[in-house]
Amino acid sequence: MYALSTCWNSDRHTDGRAMLREIRDLGFEFAELSHGIRLSLVPGILEAVDAGEIKICTLHNFCPLPLGVSRAAPNLFKFTSLDRRERENALRHTLKTLELAERVKASLVVLHLGQVDMREYTDKLLELVAAGQQDTPRYRRLCAELEARREAVKERHLEAAYELLRQIEEEARRRGLLLGIENREALEEVPFESDFPFFFFEFRGGVVRYWHDTGHAQIKENLGFIQHAMHLESLAGELAGFHLHDVEFPGRDHRAPGRGMIDFAALKPFVKPEHIKVIELSPSLEREEVVAGYAHLRALWGDT
Repeated sequence: MYALSTCWNSDRHTDGRAMLREIRDLGFEFAELSHGIRLSLVPGILEAVDAGEIKICTLHNFCPLPLGVSRAAPNLFKFTSLDRRERENALRHTLKTLELAERVKASLVVLHLGQVDMREYTDKLLELVAAGQQDTPRYRRLCAELEARREAVKERHLEAAYELLRQIEEEARRRGLLLGIENREALEEVPFESDFPFFFFEFRGGVVRYWHDTGHAQIKENLGFIQHAMHLESLAGELAGFHLHDVEFPGRDHRAPGRGMIDFAALKPFVKPEHIKVIELSPSLEREEVVAGYAHLRALWGDT
């Protein structure tokens, strides 16, 4: 199953039905409702779904956006926050996402869990990689410093996120939904790649699954923290689906597949027909680039 995320076109539409028709007219039977869905788009979305014009496979938290928020804000409320009110808001708006997901007959909700409170290293490391300085003592020192600092502070943030996720897990199970925990591009966001096996040991039972973002994994590879295909292979047993986009070295993502550096052929052994495959592209891309990226994936992975 291939789908196109509304992150590509939600900003330029005022009618949810017209937004979904544009996706359907590009040849997609399915769409993902991304984290830029304003409340004003929901009536048209429901009309399109109820009329059978398109199917919704997934929603990306928070969807719809909280009242008063007009731009995509997936990290607006962090599960990892040590502020009780922020976690309460994260829970409340995630439950609204689950409610809409059930209404449009989606099967999965994609979640970001949050980040640890620490100095941010990701952008600086990307700057150094872009300048060809990833093999310097300075780069190695910053990487070691990052890893030590995030390990030192992560436990309280993980406890907060896990407590919240357990509540959401029960509600998702009640509604017949899966939860896809997305790998993130920022080195400060959780779960860290080394923690994923422990995370899925904690959340056994089939509701909480792995959601693989190809662009984010490639950025982590470019930074020297993982090997993309090996990381995907290590979590293949937990995998529910993908966000599919390419990367221009070292960190410009949400490019059309085939227009960047990702070796999608190397990922093919871990792709199954039952996996949800959502193409997630920048709104700056033209229709022709969307169509070409879709064709590139189908040529490598097949039509299912």
